Amino acid sequence: MRTEYTAGPSAAPRPSAETAPLIAALDIGGTKIAGALVDPDGQLLVRALRPTPAREDGATVMRAVDEVIAELRAAPQWPAAVAVGIGSAGPVDASVGTVSPVNVPGWRDYPLVAGVTEAAGGLPVVLTGDGVAIAAAEHWLGAARGHDNAVCMVVSTGVGGGLVLGGRVYPGPTGNAGHIGHISVDLDGDPCPCGSRGCVERIASGPNIARRALESGWSPPAGAEPTAAAVADSARAGDPVALASFDRAAQALAAGIAATANLVELGIVVIGGGVAGAGPLLFDPLRAHLARYATLSFTSGMKVVPALLGTDAGLVGAAAAAAQALRPAGFSSAG
Repeated sequence: MRTEYTAGPSAAPRPSAETAPLIAALDIGGTKIAGALVDPDGQLLVRALRPTPAREDGATVMRAVDEVIAELRAAPQWPAAVAVGIGSAGPVDASVGTVSPVNVPGWRDYPLVAGVTEAAGGLPVVLTGDGVAIAAAEHWLGAARGHDNAVCMVVSTGVGGGLVLGGRVYPGPTGNAGHIGHISVDLDGDPCPCGSRGCVERIASGPNIARRALESGWSPPAGAEPTAAAVADSARAGDPVALASFDRAAQALAAGIAATANLVELGIVVIGGGVAGAGPLLFDPLRAHLARYATLSFTSGMKVVPALLGTDAGLVGAAAAAAQALRPAGFSSAG
């Protein structure tokens, strides 16, 4: 669903008639801090990038964020910026503007929104989890476009997600809604770093696909690192252990998706991330397992499709989430 927003009480001032409104987007993860100025059609006009100093103290990480924002502010298009959208690795707490990314130890309850507000010259800032941002992107311009109820997932070094309900991205009170990776699908399963057991992420993420294959006797091809991509190569060659590891990941994903669909009724499931790049090795068993788990009449018709937006999804989605929350005049986004 695509909506033309009009100014509301909380909208930022409209820029001059010579320029379209832009949103400054930040995509913050454990390896990179990306920034862009995003126009009303979802085009990234200006980009900035810094590596995340993830093992440094919080102030050092924030300096990298400041550098990205400073680079965007130096662009001639910056005067058209009306807001900043942040999609951050989590957990995040949008209700108070803090972040505590698992993969950035120096940030625990870190006041990111306050820091970004200062660095951006006082523009309004909207914070969401990175899974919510990706859902916003895929709903606006990607595979979930036109669907009122969806879950959009990233299956990579972790498993994250976000929800679209009733035609709008649903971030939840703290910006973490739809975190499907930490649904428990194996009650007596391995402990998860989150503190629970048998989480989808503990079974279906890339590192855990590789870990399970190694524990079951798989060896990576000569010269290859023991990664999910290497497991995928072996699976394509017919290695039964590698195939079984992908099948187990697909089963965990199917169980988590079915549980989510039972709660909120989904029409489509969009999956991106590095593990999704395995293509039929993941999607074929996932669809087969989903047919066995999603058995109720209102869940059995779900489509499962690959994501479309790739590595830019976090930036596009951060802008879309900010547009939905602030409704700046003239900015179109997922409604």
